[in-house]
Amino acid sequence: MTTAPHGLSRALLAAFGLATAVDLVSLLAGAEPGHQIAKPLLMPLLAAYAVTRGAPRQLTAALLLGWGGDVFLLSDADGAFLVGMGCFAAGHVCYLVLFGRRHTSPALGALYAAALAGTVLLLWPDLPADLRVPVACYSLLLTAMAYRASSLGLLTGLGGALFLLSDTLIATGIAEWPRLPAHDFWVMLTYIAAQYLLTAGTLRAMYGERRTTV
Repeated sequence: MTTAPHGLSRALLAAFGLATAVDLVSLLAGAEPGHQIAKPLLMPLLAAYAVTRGAPRQLTAALLLGWGGDVFLLSDADGAFLVGMGCFAAGHVCYLVLFGRRHTSPALGALYAAALAGTVLLLWPDLPADLRVPVACYSLLLTAMAYRASSLGLLTGLGGALFLLSDTLIATGIAEWPRLPAHDFWVMLTYIAAQYLLTAGTLRAMYGERRTTV
């Protein structure tokens, strides 16, 4: 598969790193305009980088659906949260198609299943009634993605686990559980790291070291 010049790839990855820094620093500083500007840039830049490295279509689609979710979750409009969650759910389907039927540890699957059951049971009473079923269904899909991500290696496995952690932090916020200090910072840090590791791990697994910058 043809890839773009390394200079373009490096420039896009550097731009992604800069947008990441602006977003995270803005969250720590309470500078909401910085977050509003930087967050929608993250996934398009990462997707563009992935395309220059010969990314599979499913990876590019997952990242762009993540961008859609990011944009909708910035909005306070009625229904925006559910639409954003739907975008992420579609992205997880893309990841699952990408991972295919490669072997994954049954023991790891049992661990993820236990984590899913425990998290949903604990959160259920504290979630708004109209979000309980959507959150439970989304959690099942997300957990399946996180589990299957390990089939491509350590990097993608860590990416899937961090994605699960990030969205669990969001769910605990919706349930109005006690929040970590700088809660939104930790949500975004784990999310950005997850998407980057899923991208880098996929490129490394499919095309080797020569096409991947990690």
